Amino acid sequence: MSEKKTKRKYRYRKPVNWVFLLVLITAFQIFCACQILLNGGEKLNDTTIYIVFGSYIIVEWVYFTVFAGVLRRKSFEVELIAFFLSGIGLALTTSVYPDKAYTQLIAVFLGIAVFIVLLWILSDIDRVIKLRIPVAVISIAALVFTLIFAKEINGARNWIIIGDGLLSIQTSEVVKVAFIFVGAATLESLQSTKLLTKYIIFALGCIGLLFLMKDFGTALIFFFTFIIIAFLRSGDIKTIFLICTGALMGGLGVLTFKPYVAKRFETYRHVWEFADGKGYQQVKLLIYSVSGGLFGLGLGNGKLRGVYAATEDLAFGMVCEEFGMIIAFTVLLTFVALVAYSIRYSVAARSSFYAISACAASALLLFQTALHVFGVTDLLPWTGVTLPFISRGGSSMMCCWGLVAIIKAIDVKTYKRYDKIIKN
Repeated sequence: MSEKKTKRKYRYRKPVNWVFLLVLITAFQIFCACQILLNGGEKLNDTTIYIVFGSYIIVEWVYFTVFAGVLRRKSFEVELIAFFLSGIGLALTTSVYPDKAYTQLIAVFLGIAVFIVLLWILSDIDRVIKLRIPVAVISIAALVFTLIFAKEINGARNWIIIGDGLLSIQTSEVVKVAFIFVGAATLESLQSTKLLTKYIIFALGCIGLLFLMKDFGTALIFFFTFIIIAFLRSGDIKTIFLICTGALMGGLGVLTFKPYVAKRFETYRHVWEFADGKGYQQVKLLIYSVSGGLFGLGLGNGKLRGVYAATEDLAFGMVCEEFGMIIAFTVLLTFVALVAYSIRYSVAARSSFYAISACAASALLLFQTALHVFGVTDLLPWTGVTLPFISRGGSSMMCCWGLVAIIKAIDVKTYKRYDKIIKN
């Protein structure tokens, strides 16, 4: 694409008014803090609320001030979405588990750090290509280590516990970023049989290890991401169809010869029959989530918070009950917006790596959101995957910020050296 055509393409793509949107997001977060203070009860320490929300809002404004005012960056759509969703997750965690508010706040700050560092790494395509093999080796090694030494929680061996529960790491979340990074970098140049074979071996290795860990939800997310990356690079629907058919037959074979796997999904479409057992969480979610109406019951007033893993596995239900359907649907639309953003800017990406990786990262977030929402509402089998940015968890939070860094890197206006070529 010529420079003249590129200028024309970007002429009407003006950046959003980030100051106005940031003021709205900040006002929303202050409103959330006030609700927690009013409805928090005796166990809540008011000082915790002031420190947690005050620190978060300050970091928000410092980030935008530095990158917009000092570094002269222009496009902030992705960061606004990430800060908005992270704020909701921080509010839910602080409201339900005040003693874990600081941990979640640190996780958000670490996520922002991951975002900034990864943006720098992605600025140089040569650096990306050089790192793909080390990242692939480290990722496989981390999953193997987890399979051997991880502690089994809720039927899956995917948590590394350090220091008698002081620190826990879910390696599969970290490998999500690496999976896209390696896949897009490996297929960045014109596709060859050798490159494709390397990526297939890496992808099957990751998915197979996740399956052995019994982390079926994450394995499904990885497989979906593999399909997206393969399709974006090849464009061959027949090959993708054959891969999906093979995966389906393999899944049916596993369910036939490993019946204990099928038992994990026996409540699907039958949650009311297991209301006092395996379907308890979903039944409570279906009952309580609709009680929030359009505007919600308010933070601290919901009943779903009393159910086990409410801020993790049932996060969307909590958003519906305490924030209301308007905020809940806004959350869903933000993930759709990330996909639209990736597709929109892929036509002017500096190389195929940025187009493939951004579209794969946004599709992964949307697919994971769909698995979470449709799973807890019994429209799909419940796999226990988290709601990106909102479900409590440090590994998940850092992964999500890493994924949005990959999405943001697709826009040439992210980096000043390329922004000099393209002017609005």
